[in-house]
Amino acid sequence: MIQAIMVKPGIIEFHDIPVPEVKPDQIKVKMKRIGVCGSDVHVNHGKHPYTSYPVVQGHEVSAEVVETGAEVTNVKIGDKVTIQPQVVCGKCYPCTHGMYNDCEELKVMGFQTTGMASEYFVVDAEKSLKLPENMNWEHGAMIEPLAVAVHAVRRAGDVKGKKILVFGGGPIGNLVAQSAKALGASGVLLAEISAYRLAAAEKCGIKTVNNSKDDLPEKIIAAFGEDKADYTFECIGINPTMKQAIDYARKGSTIIVVGVFGDLGTINMGFVQDHELSLIGSAMYREEDYMKAIELVSAGLIEFNTLITHRVKFKDYMEAYKLIDEQKDRVMKVMIEME
Repeated sequence: MIQAIMVKPGIIEFHDIPVPEVKPDQIKVKMKRIGVCGSDVHVNHGKHPYTSYPVVQGHEVSAEVVETGAEVTNVKIGDKVTIQPQVVCGKCYPCTHGMYNDCEELKVMGFQTTGMASEYFVVDAEKSLKLPENMNWEHGAMIEPLAVAVHAVRRAGDVKGKKILVFGGGPIGNLVAQSAKALGASGVLLAEISAYRLAAAEKCGIKTVNNSKDDLPEKIIAAFGEDKADYTFECIGINPTMKQAIDYARKGSTIIVVGVFGDLGTINMGFVQDHELSLIGSAMYREEDYMKAIELVSAGLIEFNTLITHRVKFKDYMEAYKLIDEQKDRVMKVMIEME
């Protein structure tokens, strides 16, 4: 089978390697689509702090089951699936208390262990999640980033009837806003500086504000009233928006940190203390987040098509990164087509 290997930042080689044998508790899948995410881009630029080279990428995927081990019961040949990319120890405190996404020895396929950028992939069956028959391959590969968003919203608790402010109109910020709305938020406002991403959010039914041009405090009050937002989500991972999230939060409200910070965060802890703000981190997802994501998509509550802006063939993998680097905010989600 052909496997894409990033041998060093910015260089992918294609190697023909044997297909691994399927153990009794494993499945073999034929990859159909792979989404490229922001963390993949960091790897391409050599700036991911927890990835070394060579590395096989690919963690946002959809695939078809083509072989099952003798002990496998959760999926069958022909099923559409996506794969949870976490590799966990199963023994640490988080793992033994239902929080395996925070495993003390967490490895993620495509970063610290082999990802799925190959024609076929063999994986433990328990990591596979069945997709609805009528879900197309592209939407199947979008379930992983949607699970990130669903987990983030669920970190806030029950958002029914709550007012939600989201910083960041990239794929994750957009999906956080859509998820909050789908899970019953009474109002959602997304803050972003890119005209393209603001327009994309509006197409997805999300109200927006340009936080580089508009009076953000005024727009927050116009959207939510004097009580402002109940929950604020920072989905970019940069100090300026984290500062705005804290500065404009209602006293006693909650900020969920979803964005991955490449630089050390500088937080106004005086404000956090004096305003009794709650800061909550959100990392990856668990199986229940995947299941809820699939449920929301099946119910027609999530718009994916607006977010899938580009497609490239498997053999042209590096073109995805060129598109992202050259077109920047006009690229939302690039899909690698495996066939």
